[in-house]
Formats: sequence, structure tokens, C-alpha cells
Amino acid sequence: MNGLLNERHLNEVTSQRRISQEERRDGWKVNECNISWYGGVQVLEVPSTEAFAITMSNLQTIFVFLLFAQSALGQTSTLDSTVDIYAREHGFDGTILVQENGKEVYQRSFGLAERAFKVPVNDSTKFKIASITKAFTAVLILQLYQEGRIDLSKTIGFYLPSYSGEARDRSTIQNLLNHTSGIENIDAGLTSYTDAAKAGILHYQMPFTTDQLIAKFCSGKLVNDPGKVFDYDNAEYMILGKIIEKITGKRFDDVLKERILQPLNLKNTGMLYQDEVLEDLASTYYTTDGGRTFVNDMPVYIQNWYAAGAMYSTTSDLLTFSNALFGGKLLLPKTLDLMLEPALQDYGDGMWVGVPGFANKRYRSVNRPGGVMGANGSLRHFSGIGFEESLDIVMLSNTNATNLDEFSWMIADKILSKR
Repeated sequence: MNGLLNERHLNEVTSQRRISQEERRDGWKVNECNISWYGGVQVLEVPSTEAFAITMSNLQTIFVFLLFAQSALGQTSTLDSTVDIYAREHGFDGTILVQENGKEVYQRSFGLAERAFKVPVNDSTKFKIASITKAFTAVLILQLYQEGRIDLSKTIGFYLPSYSGEARDRSTIQNLLNHTSGIENIDAGLTSYTDAAKAGILHYQMPFTTDQLIAKFCSGKLVNDPGKVFDYDNAEYMILGKIIEKITGKRFDDVLKERILQPLNLKNTGMLYQDEVLEDLASTYYTTDGGRTFVNDMPVYIQNWYAAGAMYSTTSDLLTFSNALFGGKLLLPKTLDLMLEPALQDYGDGMWVGVPGFANKRYRSVNRPGGVMGANGSLRHFSGIGFEESLDIVMLSNTNATNLDEFSWMIADKILSKR
């Protein structure tokens, strides 16, 4: 049988297992045979000299199992097709990892990690994760909070006495976490990549220390009353990074390693520095015409994004981080609830939180996108409200050609609407 199948090039074999000698199950006996899947149909391969008997009950069991397995195989095939078509039509370069109810059901890489030498992306490629960094920073702050080492209601000046901005005695740690500090935005005036490329971006293109960054660019006037207006601002998470250093007496990246990376064995995650060459890190590219042409990202000091956006990772490491976060390994349940309590613009502490519905079921949706020029990422987590279901989608890309919010939502809708 195997020879015939090979001659016909039937390479749809998706799984195979070996049944051991004299294995007995529910009244039937098989001596040294194979059970294989060919094109969604189960085939029982038995040597012609071996006898076996199958009861009617066994046949019914096998039939039900075949129907279930064929349905599952069809769903996977449909997901594969949907993702492949969208990725091709929208010029996606990067890696996608999907987990349903704790089980990885899809992982695939597309496109190029390095365009000049046509190096393809693979499942181990590292990517700049941009503002997904903020999720790690928020976790560190909340770990210190649950240890009683930081009070979220205290102001910036309580922990950074040398801070000179107007927010010093008015904006709280909680304001920083949910982008309601009222501090003048560090990126105010950056309206387009083209304008930034012409004028330059001083705070990202000069080798400032973190103290210099905060003093020069994160200590401006208050433009809104604290707690009143949501304004997504990298400066707030830079300040949080410095507060972490002040409380622990250690560098931010060392605290990150000790509290998250090492305990979770995230060997392919860390902080980026312009003067360090990182093996398997994808180069980043920017397009202004929908992916028809690309340019190299502007030269910057990536470490200047600091606790707001200077990390790298892989899809596998980010999934491990997500599983640990939502599985209670990084924060206490009540602290995680605090993190995911949406404030203005549905933003919690470092993540957007919503309650969408799919197929008459409601889920808590947690979304942490990231984007700096060509660095493009999306980390989504869905958990059933009142029932045990979950879905995690991790996407990392090295171009801005694809809308990952739209792409990841499409995958979520495809899976959750059919449950």
C-alpha cells in the first residue's frame, strides 16, 4: 500500500502512529500495523498474513472518530488557506503563531528577514517588538506594586525627586501606566515618516543616556490635567523604566532579566543596543506605497526607546510570556485584574482591553500592538467570559506593509466565530 501511495505522490499524509505488537483495544486485536491519514481518510494498513477482527461497536467508534478528525483537519486547512491568502495579498513578511486553548495550532513564517541578501524569515527569527515592550514594563511595575514597593497613587516626584517636569507632583504612577499623565508628548509634531526622514528625530538619533532623555524630552509642561485625557506617549514608559531602576537599584535590563526573562527561560528576548550585533535579528524596512517599494529604516539609537519600545523577541518567546501572564505566573490574580481594568480609550496598564462577541459568546480581548517604523508586532489574547476557552495570536513583522491589527482580528474572527 505504501509503495502504491508513493507512486501516486499522495503526500497528504498528516499523521501516523505505530501500533505495537499484540496491542488490544475493546475486543479487537491488531498485530504490527499502521494507522495513517491520507487526504483526510484513515487507512488501516495490515500485513496480509495477519488476521484481525473488529466488532460493530469498534466500527461505530472509529466512524465517529473519523468524522471528528476530518472536521478538525478541515478547520486547520481553512485557517492555513485564509492566512496564506491574506499574507500574500498584503505583502506580509514575518512569523505568525496561533494557540487555541493552550495548544499551538498554527505557526508559519513568510517573506524576507534581510532583503539585500534575500535571507528568508524562519520561525526562530528575532524581531524588534517596539511597544510590546510596554507590556513587560507594566508587569515589572505591577510586580513591585504587589510586593508593596511602589504605590500607584504616588506621584512621579515621590520616586524621582530630581524630576523637573510640571507633572512631578501631579501625575501619578497609575497615570503613567494608562497614558493619562498629561505630560507633553515626546513625539508631538511627528506626523509622517517622510517629514521625520527630512527633519530627523533628535531624541532617537543622538546617543543620549536614559537620564538625559528624561531630562530633555520627558520633562515638559503639562498639556492636560492628569487623569483627564488619554494621550499615547512613549515618555511615560521611559519614566516608568527609570522609576523601576530607582526602586530596585539595578539597571532596567537587569531587572527585566531577573524577574521575567530568566524565570520564563526567554532566551531569545531582551533589550536592543545600537552597538551590539544580534544574531538572527530581522532588518526592518519601511514603505510609503503599500509595499511596492521599501527603504531601510532611518538610522536610530534603538536603545533610546528604552522601557517604551527597545526590546526584541520571537513569536515563541512572546507566546510563553503571554501564557505566563494570563496563567498567573507573573502577577497575582487581583493584580492582573488591575492591569486589565480598562480606563480611557479602553486602555488598561500597558494593553488595550475589550469585550467583543463571537458566535453569541463574549470574550475578554487583550491587545498589545507595537510599531516603530518597519518594526511591526501584535500580541492578542482572548479568554471566554464564563466559560473555559482561550485564543492567542502572536504576529511579528519587519515591515509596515501589513496592518497587523486587521490581520490578527481576521484570524480571531475566523476561529472564534466557528466555535
